[in-house]
Amino acid sequence: MDKVCAVFGGSRGIGRAVAQLMARKGYRLAIIARNLDVAKAAAGELGGDHLAFSCDVAKEHEVQNTFEEMEKNLGPVNFLVNAAGINRDSLLVRTKTEDMVSQLHTNLLGSMLTCKAAMKTMIQQQRGSIVNVGSIIGLKGNSGQSVYSASKGGLVGFSRALAKEVARKKIRVNVVAPDEKERSKRQPSRAEQTA
Repeated sequence: MDKVCAVFGGSRGIGRAVAQLMARKGYRLAIIARNLDVAKAAAGELGGDHLAFSCDVAKEHEVQNTFEEMEKNLGPVNFLVNAAGINRDSLLVRTKTEDMVSQLHTNLLGSMLTCKAAMKTMIQQQRGSIVNVGSIIGLKGNSGQSVYSASKGGLVGFSRALAKEVARKKIRVNVVAPDEKERSKRQPSRAEQTA
């Protein structure tokens, strides 16, 4: 059976690094980003028969359509990585409501929607792996990042609960919480510099 991995947020940062690793491990990849051109560039740099898709993870119909297209073109997704995320640093009293909503929708709801879409196939296959990319900020908080912290902290709780729900179906769910300082030290990729 083919190994198929969907990487939401796979065009840059941690998602891009994960995509590169999974390609080396022999996975067929779907690189998903809001910007299709950037996703295509990232998929093209991997070589092989990897595909790119455009999707706003906060929109359920887009997530559903993306999973249908991925499975039609690559086969059943058995590994899901949720690395799509946004951050709008601001003290809470200065944060616009629309920035709160967009962070919660992208960072938390988006991962919930992609997990829900992936579950259908994974439950049928009685196997699968999901990795949600959180942040240490979601565990310890940080001044000026209360909304971001809430979205990433919620992702930790969601991932733990989902892991318990699907463990009997041989589906693993994990969340990683990288340190933001380490993330900001890395050099931007060529696609990030031109985007």
